[in-house]
Amino acid sequence: MRAFGTDKWLVIVLSLPTSNATLRTRIWRALKGLGCAVLRDGVYLLPAGRGLRQALKMYVEEVRQGGGSAFLLNVSSAGGEERAEFQGLFDRRAEYRGVVEKVDAFKADFAALDTVMGRRQLKALRRDLEAIMAVDYFPGPTKEEAEDRLAEVETLFFASLSPGEPRMASGEIAPRERAAYLGRVWATRQHVWVDRLASAWLVRRFIDADARFVWLENPETCPAGVVGFDFDGAEFTHVGKHVTFEVLLVAFGLDKDPLLGRIAAVVHFLDAGGASVAEAPGVEMVLSGLRRQCVDDDALLAQAIGVFDSMYAASE
Repeated sequence: MRAFGTDKWLVIVLSLPTSNATLRTRIWRALKGLGCAVLRDGVYLLPAGRGLRQALKMYVEEVRQGGGSAFLLNVSSAGGEERAEFQGLFDRRAEYRGVVEKVDAFKADFAALDTVMGRRQLKALRRDLEAIMAVDYFPGPTKEEAEDRLAEVETLFFASLSPGEPRMASGEIAPRERAAYLGRVWATRQHVWVDRLASAWLVRRFIDADARFVWLENPETCPAGVVGFDFDGAEFTHVGKHVTFEVLLVAFGLDKDPLLGRIAAVVHFLDAGGASVAEAPGVEMVLSGLRRQCVDDDALLAQAIGVFDSMYAASE
């Protein structure tokens, strides 16, 4: 969310008919949803910008058509002190702290939750955080703290669902030449899931169509000379906030492809959490079904390649 840092403001002044309770409730909820600050009863404040004027104009017309009166005014801060006072009305620190408390409570208890309930609670926490961010016009360190705390817990939770999930490595993602990876054998942990399946698909479709794969019971036994991915110490693994699929995209210069970017958003959410993606539950359901039907990882990859091919084609 971009901080406004503005001297210009929008003030909406309303007088709603007492006989129209439905209109009163709708307008109140709408203004609250926009994150308006209350100056006094019937007088609301927003920073100018980001299409907020158009939204308020729509509510002015709705109030007037419903039998009330409404005015939308442009206001400028008289000075730095008044600007700081106005900005203080949009302080979201207490709301962020409320989310952090819920995140900490989830962290303490998620080991006792089943997968479905854990995912549901994480989704609710992410939804709560995004709702605050949507109306945080002057974000500060508390926002970053809440984002980092939730990202940390999401990583811990998803790692608990897949034993052996690699830790996030630090450092930069070095660029690679595709020619150096032709005719190679790639190795990852057995019982492959979303990130490893998507990474193997990416290798086959965009790096080396003839790539072969080895599924390791123990990554420490990875043979010399093969290309390891998605385990601690592998050549390609999680870096910073990037899951292995995203690391491969950057390393091989494929991150400029918006279609692969859409797939990356799904893979990241299913592997590490984060911002929800509409397609993710459907992809997870299909891959879960294939996982139950396939006898081994080779068969699962063969089927999953068709799923990711279809996702790529549908994104065009």
